[in-house]
Order: sequence, then C-alpha cells, then structure tokens
Amino acid sequence: MSHQLPDVQASRPDVTVGLSQVGVTGVDKLVKIARDDKRPLVLMAEFEVFVDLPSGRKGIDMSRNMQVIDETLESAVSEPAYRVEDMCGDAAERLLAKHEYTSTAEVRMTAELVLREDTPASGLATQGTATIIASAVATDEGTREEIGAEVTGMTVCPCSQGMSASRARDVLQDLAVDDDTIEEFLQKVPQPGHSQRGHATLTVTTEGSPDVDLMDLIDIARDSMSARIYNLAKRPDEDHMTYEAHANAKFVEDCVRSMADQVRDELDHLDDDAVVYMKQSNDESIHQHNAHAEREVTFERLESEMDQ
Repeated sequence: MSHQLPDVQASRPDVTVGLSQVGVTGVDKLVKIARDDKRPLVLMAEFEVFVDLPSGRKGIDMSRNMQVIDETLESAVSEPAYRVEDMCGDAAERLLAKHEYTSTAEVRMTAELVLREDTPASGLATQGTATIIASAVATDEGTREEIGAEVTGMTVCPCSQGMSASRARDVLQDLAVDDDTIEEFLQKVPQPGHSQRGHATLTVTTEGSPDVDLMDLIDIARDSMSARIYNLAKRPDEDHMTYEAHANAKFVEDCVRSMADQVRDELDHLDDDAVVYMKQSNDESIHQHNAHAEREVTFERLESEMDQ
C-alpha cells in the first residue's frame, strides 16, 4: 500500500498573525577582519539570522531559506571587512533584498577575541579573551548596527568591606592606637570584602556604522569593575589585582554607573540618538544568587542625566 506524504504547507492553519522573528541560530563561520599593515584577525563567529514574517504567510520556507541564509553569510564573510558590525549590516541588507515578503532582517554575531597583554606587576606576556558582540537590523528605512563586547573582571563588595573595616577599627582602638593613625592605616590598607567574578557588557547602536573603536569599548568595560584580571598571574600580579580590587570596591550598580561615566567622557562624539547598552552581572562568592544591573539609554539622555 502506498502512502501519500502530507502537504506540509496545506496542513498548517490559516495564518492571520505575523511573526516578528523567524530564522536560524548557531550558524558558525570563519570571519577575517582586515587591519592596516597587520595580519587579519581570524575569528570563529556564531551567527543568528532572522527575518520577520507578515500575517497571511504560513512560513519562511526554512529548508529553501537556509541555503539563501548560508549563501548570504558566506558572501558577507568572504569579502574584506574592517568592522564586524559592517559585515553584519551587509548580510542583513542582502537578506532583506532576497526576501520580497519581509520588511526587517536581523543578523547577530558573537566571537571570541584574543587579547595580547602584559601582566600588571611582573610584566610577563599573556593572553586574555573578550566576547565580541555585533548585530545589524535592516529595514526599508535604513540599517542600524551594534558593536560591543562582554569582558570578565573582578569586583569587591563595599558592604562586606565596610564591616571588615569596622572590626579592624575596634581592634586597633582596643590596642590603644590613636584615631588618626587608625584612619590612615585603613586608608592605605583596604580591608577584606567578599569578591566576585564580574561580567561587564557594553555596546553602542547607531544608524549605520557606530563611530567607535571596539578596543575602546573593551577598555571601558574592563575598567568599570573593581580590577582587571589576567590569565597569567605571578605572586606580584596577584597582590596587585587583590589590592586594586579592594581599593576600588563596587556594587553591580556602581559598575554600570562607571561605564556610563566613561562613555560620556571618552565617547562624547556620539550622536544624540546613539543607544548605549550597559550591563554588569556578578557571580557571587558567598551567596547562592548572582547580582545583576543594566541600563539602555540614548547618549543624549545619558549626558542629560549625568549632568544633573
């Protein structure tokens, strides 16, 4: 007995509600970023690609569309690119052109960037990583692009540190140390507080290509926490990082505020409608929960709020 395969399209119910995003995730591609007078950066990037689905259309023809998506990404990553956000923008615009029924195409990309640096005290060469975040949304009105990064650092809890300082003050008073000497000691020797591994995310989104350097965003995000951390750490480096972190204790909210302050000061050329996204997430050491703070705001409003 023969069996007729069902008509997949016909078996779907009539559609009256559109979908804002339909697409594919987890598409891996090698990406080459050209650099003047330097070897190109080679990244293993992961892409997510979406188009919107208007009401009345039952699907995006996924099997056929995957070929279009793959060809679009392959073309985008094969051509010389100096900025990953522009590459995402190019791919999004190509997708928009190839999908006559859609009004929006979005491409997101993440990749690990290797950072070459020296340890802070011993001066030894080492490597670290930052996660590049790039995306683009293309419509008939134009293309908005996003660039930024997520980095890892260290934070120290000011509340925990304050309790340690209070205990130290009491002990020193019991030892008949005068108040001026106590305060000078506590100023020069930060007291212990519980520490966290922190994850800072900073991105900028604008019409067209954001006028920012990725490395500047990485530096701002790393410096927003209590201290930078390094893969290689000899004892002098460990002492340096521990001291710096405890001398600069911060809550997650403080880290986001620090990012905002640096963005205002160092990226003051941004257009008023540029959107700045700032996020801090801490892996708590003495709690079973984690701490999180974030803010998304236009540069114009950011400046206005911080100038009040």
